[in-house]
Amino acid sequence: MSNPNDATDAAMAGMMQFGQAMVKNFFELAGKNSDALRKSAPSTASLPLPEAGRLAELQQQYARRHAELWSSMMRYKPGEERDPVVSPPRGDRRFSAPEWRESPIFDYVRQAYLLNAEFLQEAAEAVPMADGRLKDRLQFVTRQYVDAMAPSNFAATNPEFIKTAIETKGESITAGIRNLIGDLEKGAISMTDDSAFEVGRNLAISPGSVVYENELMQLVQYSPLTEEVHSTPLLIVPPCINKYYIMDLQPNNSLVRFIVENGHTVFLVSWKNASPNEAHFGWDDYLEKGPITALGVVRDITGVKKPNVLGFCVGGTLLTSSLAVLRGRGEDPVNSLTLMTTLLDFDDAGELGCLIDETSVAAREATIGKGGLLPGREIASVFSSLRANDLIWQYVVGNYLKGNKPPAFDLLYWNSDPTNLPGPFLAWYLRNMYLENNLRVPGRLEMLGVKVDLGKVDVPAYLLATREDHIVPWQSAYLVRGLLGGETRFVLGASGHIAGAINPASKNKRNYWVSDSQATTPEEWLETAEDRPGSWWLDWIEWLTSRSGKQVAARGRLGSKQYEPIEPAPGRYVKERA
Repeated sequence: MSNPNDATDAAMAGMMQFGQAMVKNFFELAGKNSDALRKSAPSTASLPLPEAGRLAELQQQYARRHAELWSSMMRYKPGEERDPVVSPPRGDRRFSAPEWRESPIFDYVRQAYLLNAEFLQEAAEAVPMADGRLKDRLQFVTRQYVDAMAPSNFAATNPEFIKTAIETKGESITAGIRNLIGDLEKGAISMTDDSAFEVGRNLAISPGSVVYENELMQLVQYSPLTEEVHSTPLLIVPPCINKYYIMDLQPNNSLVRFIVENGHTVFLVSWKNASPNEAHFGWDDYLEKGPITALGVVRDITGVKKPNVLGFCVGGTLLTSSLAVLRGRGEDPVNSLTLMTTLLDFDDAGELGCLIDETSVAAREATIGKGGLLPGREIASVFSSLRANDLIWQYVVGNYLKGNKPPAFDLLYWNSDPTNLPGPFLAWYLRNMYLENNLRVPGRLEMLGVKVDLGKVDVPAYLLATREDHIVPWQSAYLVRGLLGGETRFVLGASGHIAGAINPASKNKRNYWVSDSQATTPEEWLETAEDRPGSWWLDWIEWLTSRSGKQVAARGRLGSKQYEPIEPAPGRYVKERA
């Protein structure tokens, strides 16, 4: 009869070999892709390894820690509590189930993987590269590989899969296959229960009307919820890369409703989900038919010459560009500007920046740059890859290995409702913003026949960034202060690009940082900042209200004789699926 310890030793030896193979395969993969990396950055002659001394140090540490892990496992006694050799990073929930620790084999599997992942990421960090964007790309590729190779992603190395299959007598496997087939038919991984939500039924339900529309946008005016309102209205320009209803999810987490409940008249641009009919539109079209036209309609309806305006993400880039065009024409278009997680200086464009190079932009220009569409699903896939563990592998494991259905979550429903983009718009945006960073240089870019200068946008500005934003690094958002010509208030929210921005005052969770410092660098500003509990919405609404004029009686009807309501909010455009 065989010795169980021999079987355990053999299993662990096999897992150790698997870990070594994972590291070896990565370096082979990196070698095969080095030509592609070099082509994307011609100034880099080769893809070097870390310096010999640093590489030897990493290898010695890697071998030492694996030996320590092996020794720890050999001393294992059933039921004994022991400290791990390596622990997952903060917030990593992939190995939080007790099954990973209860079995010495699976405990070894998870820790060996974490050591391998740590080594690969440190090796990528240690590679000497003068081109920062190329190095960022190498680190991105490393992270993608490391995330994909996690033992939690595979049935044979995931004890949760095995336990669930046994407990359900195989039904979880059957359910997982059904989920996989359903997602293949849908063309996307299910992140939430799609049947739980519907735009206009329980999402985007703040009352209002569409009061104007053109080929690229509808303009929504929201109904007042107070007897009196401030005399200066607010125009919101959300990103055209996503649907607007991230600003108006459900009543308890709707930024739109929060603003209206605080006595403000709100208008909002609802971008059209581009179809072949809109495939020829470019950046200038989005400025002219978007913020510039919307501002004119708001003025005509309300009689207020200088509304307040708010832009979110690329909506903020479009809005600020529009204001620079209007200022270049000699107009004084707005009273104040709010920018939420917006880039105007793209020198450090976050994780998206490392994916954009001359080769990729030229390819877009040659294919869809003169007319065509970038499918929304492709955009969604790129954004999901930036947080693969949270937005891809978590659902692969839950949906397909465990056979679960994801719970209802409004934000993830919105995240799974992407929009198509016209190719000419996208190609111009990628080249002039992400690749060449032209917007920050006064007079370098011409838009609608005007050489734009952001310094001429000299109204008071409220700038919101979020500390864990992987799309708009908060340090880059801070640089907006040096580009605009007016006084600025910079506020830093907790969490990421979406969760930090959509932080309802009704729940008042998380925290934010404020400071009156006009420090040149973001790090200097943060040293002086006060940490306040709760939602930044409360700070912003006070700032906005002080710039919104006197209280007047709320209007009894939406629109005007010239702009009669077309249809109830949220309108047709936001309901169009990619």
